Amino acid sequence: MKDTKFSIAIHILSMIALSPHPINSVDIAKSVGTNPSYIRKIMSLLKDHKIIESHRGKTGIQLLVDPGDLDLLTIYKIVEEENPHIFQVHQNANAECPVGRNIVNAVFPFLDDAEKRLQHSLQHDTLADVIDRLKQLERSRNHEGSSTN
Repeated sequence: MKDTKFSIAIHILSMIALSPHPINSVDIAKSVGTNPSYIRKIMSLLKDHKIIESHRGKTGIQLLVDPGDLDLLTIYKIVEEENPHIFQVHQNANAECPVGRNIVNAVFPFLDDAEKRLQHSLQHDTLADVIDRLKQLERSRNHEGSSTN
């Protein structure tokens, strides 16, 4: 199963930015659908990089950066601790086989190009873009709900 720290980090940061009242890891965990200790683990990574601030025993988490200044690639690198890698290439191909000995060099340029495009895209999208989309989706949902009543 793929790790979901990246999407959960974006969820956490979006909730902090959008919440009109102080929230804590329990509130966030309910929204994410996971346990508060996992939320605190991801929040710890964000705190270590001065993205958020919270104090033990005190309700409320503060976003320390402007959402428009926080690109998604930065968030990815903080929680995954590396550049995005979509594809894994198997390591034990048979060197006696013409396909086995060349498959990595034949496929890697395509995979490397795709990963570079992903990084470029993530670098140009920000937390503010995600927040704007969330607001737009909620407005659309509310508009559709009011027109069917």
